[in-house]
Amino acid sequence: MNSKDGRPRAPVNDAIIIAVSRLVDDAQTGTREPSHSDIEFQIIRSFLTTGDPKSQGQTVGKAKRVRGTLSWALENAPDNAEVFVAALISMLRGKGGFRKGSPNYVGEDAIADAIEAFRGEGFELSTEGELHPTSLDTLDGAPLSDALEAYVRRARRGSEDAALLVGVGKDLLEATAAHVISTRFGQYPQQANFPTLLGQAFVAVGMATPLTPATPGEPPQCRLQRAMYEAGCAVNALRNKQGTGHGRPWLSTVSESDARAAIQLMGIIAGFLLGALKAQV
Repeated sequence: MNSKDGRPRAPVNDAIIIAVSRLVDDAQTGTREPSHSDIEFQIIRSFLTTGDPKSQGQTVGKAKRVRGTLSWALENAPDNAEVFVAALISMLRGKGGFRKGSPNYVGEDAIADAIEAFRGEGFELSTEGELHPTSLDTLDGAPLSDALEAYVRRARRGSEDAALLVGVGKDLLEATAAHVISTRFGQYPQQANFPTLLGQAFVAVGMATPLTPATPGEPPQCRLQRAMYEAGCAVNALRNKQGTGHGRPWLSTVSESDARAAIQLMGIIAGFLLGALKAQV
């Protein structure tokens, strides 16, 4: 997945921060690249100098430097953190960090930990250092639910790529709705328009839509569910359907703040659907 300026991005959470920091741990004997200079170059390119412990006058090793920078970025500049992690993995691969026999090899345990950390966020890291989103088209059942939940977590933080599922041809809400219907009924109507698909997903897990007649004394959750359905359709209407993966994925009239709110709404509604599905299966 790529940032708005075309640079690759990768998910970031506490587990990934720890795992990635281990990949640049200081050598016990001799030297092991990347150097501090290499790391600083990527920090500057990712606009994270403010969070770099070195810029605060601290003298730390490479692992603590990466961990400190990413910990700050996770709270203050999460989009830049995702760019930095992807660049760091790519740099390590280029320097032989994932190649046994290389003086810069990071070690099997460190790689295994990183693989597990990224898998928990819907990304696959190979033992050769190739990092890419888990292909949702190859998943179904519980593994697909887990992958979608990882995207939901990132979407709630406002990560555009997480909401728009580059390479799948669906956005997060559409992919989640299709998964809900397929899980409940074995397949989903691939030709259905988005409002129909989302409505069927809501009904499949017992949630109300505007077509569900209101009844006296119904629980207030029904009103919330109808509002979420309307919000989901509104968000989908903001999409530039020809833009996914090819430039800005929102209509030209959508501001940056509107787009971020839409992304977060996608995460909330998709997470609500997945939670309701999990309660039934």
